[in-house]
Amino acid sequence: MAALAAAAVVVAVTQPAGHPSRESEGRFDSAAEKYESGEIELDSPDGEANGGEGGEAAELRASMEQFAEARTAPGIVSPGAYSAAFTALQGLPTTGKTWTELTRRPYDGDDPDYRDYYSNSSGGSGLVTGRVTSLAVGGGAVYAAGADGGMWRSTTGTGNWQPIADQLPSLSSGDLQIDRTGALWYGTGEANTGGTSYVGSGVYRLANPTSGTFSTANRIGGTELESTGVHHLRFSGDTVFAATQRGLYSHSVSGTAGTPWKLLFAPSPDYLPGAAKADDPQAAYKNIVNDVAVDPRNAKHVIAEAAWRGGDTYNGFYESNDAGSTWTRINPTGAINPQDIGYATFAFAADGSKLYVVNESVKLYNQGTGTAAANSLLDGIYVSNTGNPVGPWNKIADSTKLANSGSALKQSTGGKGYGPGVQAWYNQFLAVDPTNADHVYAGLEEVYETRNAGSSWTTPGPYWNFTFPCWRVDGLYAPNGSRGCSQTTHSDQHAVAIGTVAGGAPYVYVGNDGGVYRRPVSGAADASGHATDWQSLNDGTLDALQYYYVGVGKLQADDAKRPDLTTGEQVLVSGGLQDNGGSLLRPGAPKMVSNFGGDGGDVLVDPNDGCNIVQEYVALSMRVTRTCANPGPDHPNAFLDLSQSTTTDISPPDINARFIAPFTANTTNPTQWLAGGNSLWYQDKGWDITSGDQWKKVYTLPNAGQTFTAVTYSDNRALATWCGPCNNSGFSRGAVVGTFADGAWTFTPVDLDGSGVPNRYLAGAAIDPKNADHLVLGVNGFSRRFTEGPGAGVGHIYESFDAGTTWKDTSGNLPDVPVNDVVVTPSGGLLASTDLGVVYRAAKQGWTKLGTNLPTTAVLDLHVGPDSNIYVATHGRGIWRIPAGTL
Repeated sequence: MAALAAAAVVVAVTQPAGHPSRESEGRFDSAAEKYESGEIELDSPDGEANGGEGGEAAELRASMEQFAEARTAPGIVSPGAYSAAFTALQGLPTTGKTWTELTRRPYDGDDPDYRDYYSNSSGGSGLVTGRVTSLAVGGGAVYAAGADGGMWRSTTGTGNWQPIADQLPSLSSGDLQIDRTGALWYGTGEANTGGTSYVGSGVYRLANPTSGTFSTANRIGGTELESTGVHHLRFSGDTVFAATQRGLYSHSVSGTAGTPWKLLFAPSPDYLPGAAKADDPQAAYKNIVNDVAVDPRNAKHVIAEAAWRGGDTYNGFYESNDAGSTWTRINPTGAINPQDIGYATFAFAADGSKLYVVNESVKLYNQGTGTAAANSLLDGIYVSNTGNPVGPWNKIADSTKLANSGSALKQSTGGKGYGPGVQAWYNQFLAVDPTNADHVYAGLEEVYETRNAGSSWTTPGPYWNFTFPCWRVDGLYAPNGSRGCSQTTHSDQHAVAIGTVAGGAPYVYVGNDGGVYRRPVSGAADASGHATDWQSLNDGTLDALQYYYVGVGKLQADDAKRPDLTTGEQVLVSGGLQDNGGSLLRPGAPKMVSNFGGDGGDVLVDPNDGCNIVQEYVALSMRVTRTCANPGPDHPNAFLDLSQSTTTDISPPDINARFIAPFTANTTNPTQWLAGGNSLWYQDKGWDITSGDQWKKVYTLPNAGQTFTAVTYSDNRALATWCGPCNNSGFSRGAVVGTFADGAWTFTPVDLDGSGVPNRYLAGAAIDPKNADHLVLGVNGFSRRFTEGPGAGVGHIYESFDAGTTWKDTSGNLPDVPVNDVVVTPSGGLLASTDLGVVYRAAKQGWTKLGTNLPTTAVLDLHVGPDSNIYVATHGRGIWRIPAGTL
């Protein structure tokens, strides 16, 4: 989550007497309140501005949509593109040594040494990892799928995870299901319509999941389900159904694996690939099937939910009475409004006696949260007490009812909070206890539970503990021995599974933006309904962490004396994470710690002192620390008292920075910085900067809707790229080249029209350290002319040798894969991070894969550390490094 997950608690909270108020407003208002007020307007996939929306939902939607823009603007990704790129990548020769994973170790979100003012430590989520999108339990194991980290297996049911899908073309995860034979099905492609969700390469089946690993030979069908997302897989006899972003498909469970998937239902078939309207900019939103469910009482009775979260004429419930051969749109009766069906999830009771659904409100989505009329996007949770999808449906929960059921999102008196379901278009799960049709778990931002079919609810997994009387800044237990707040789950729920491992007791497993947690199905709770028996299964072996950036700095002699920093390696590694703040890996430490809360964006680390860190929250909301954000014993109240904080807000006053906005230091003088929003900002005080007012505006783009996407700075030369508009409609991009002389900057716009550089998102920029006129651009997105519209052309690397006057496509044998970052090495070689790994090209040579052992996942950032290692930030498999050698 965005604003609420930050230490800047957007919800204004009031603590009971004896518990100091955790100040909420003002911590990140430089970003959140701009989004909320509409000062920053956001481009949505359907071309509508979302300005005026509440900070929570607005920021997440900004993140998702801007991430998608980088990969699809100005068109739609071609089916089969990822598979083609993967095949081409495998054909490249390999250069360099073996990659080493650094972050496969516990990541503690509640470490007591890092409770500075901008931290989330003591919130209660404990050990965390990245977003988990699906779970399955059975056959003596638990399986978890990371958003872009592939699939993992735990044979203990409590951790010790092993990756079992690293050989597949896509590690983006949709759904996991176990069939009647015990085989495990893996639908790739995260399908929750979020922009950080990558498409997949199809559906795979593993016959021996407790001991085997997936390979490309395990794919079911042909190319039908490539380059899309799989919401859910469901079984009915010998048939498996797949609800995807391109319709509903079926396949035989026992039949020939290579037989194509059969398209059963597409709400708008003219918009499918190869059809008449396939090139329409809205084609990607016209055939989304969010869920499919099979009636336990009648295998031929299948229901489906199809909808675009922003609304479309096809939104609604559908059913088939002949196993999917024909479909009829349902007109639900009772409390559900058929005109207000958005993203929804079904759950049948095991005996089919009841049918539940959680539904997002299209009306509230388009109205926007943060207004007087709506602080949630949840329409409600409903039950059909006959199991009939027609109804009548009874509403058993809405945002207000859930808020009053022990939620941490209950709006405080006079506060400016957001209610349960603020992200109902994105966070959803629903499961019925297989032994009790009245016992239901529902996931939104929090985990909710009813044991009486919705008459009453509790919140066993609250968002965090900060708003509760039990919360203490010094940890879970009070000095007098009384118990403080219990462990909760991480926020933002995506997956649920109920089952047993090795004949043990039944547990409910939940997957969210912080990984995997479990508790007994009928577990214990305190008087407020908060569970007292959650267990984090994020023991460090499930490294699904989703990094945006990585920074590295040396360990100083005085740092080595500190009790929280142990000896060993002589560098500290920092990173910015999706919904898991800023991480810090200390030399020789057995675990990582979170020293900044919320979303962690770009990060800048002093190469000469790794405790000098600048961490972005979002949109150039920047904080600087010179203590690794460890306040130490001299600042015991830093968590609650800003005057004792060892971190300082240094955000420049930009009007339109991207959700994850770029900033950088001069490679030859790390005290000189540039940051990019709608303007370029400069400061030369390094880590001694004390205020955002010390930034100087040195260049402003001509249009307020334009914003910088990448910034690089070497000696007296700078190169910055921009886009605006950044979504499909009217997409435009450009660059400026800057020269610093006599204490002043001069920036010159680069004329890219007619230069050969495609009209695509420019994600990477680099300057040759030995030749300031040698510039490099990294172009994101697949470049298929027949799907991506005017201006798109093949090519992802472009170079200029005359300071930007002319450009040449030097992509050569580089596969057609999005490029995220580029670095020119001292030897004249070029490194490029892509959505499928890292490639390297020596001077005047062809492209090669860099190193071995790196999973095929998106690499968003490249960083050459002061220890002569190359570090990469992956968006699903943590941080890795490899010796630079002579590159």
